Amino acid sequence: MKPVWENTRVLKKFSASQAGALKLARRHGDALVCVRYRQSEDGTIRYTTIELLVDEAPIIKRQPEKKMVYIRLRPHQPALRRSIEDSGGQWDPTLSAWRVSYDVAQRLGLGKYVISR
Repeated sequence: MKPVWENTRVLKKFSASQAGALKLARRHGDALVCVRYRQSEDGTIRYTTIELLVDEAPIIKRQPEKKMVYIRLRPHQPALRRSIEDSGGQWDPTLSAWRVSYDVAQRLGLGKYVISR
């Protein structure tokens, strides 16, 4: 079943601070965004609709996915291993290598230890 207002047209639109919306602004306070007056297709009925602000939340932008690389160190390089661990690297036992972002590998100067997967 279609909503009654679906086949209506907007006659007027008022912001919350304009005359024509003040009565509803008193009722709904700062949550009121705007008021719309609509008319039925045959022009016999007027509908009053309101737009309310119901939620507010910060926008958290997604970071682009970082390119990951695998680093294989030699056993006598514990300082590099600690640097990788401290930078968030994760050990992959199936490859016997560390998984780190490309940026971390560059920053730590590990380019020569990068292996292809």
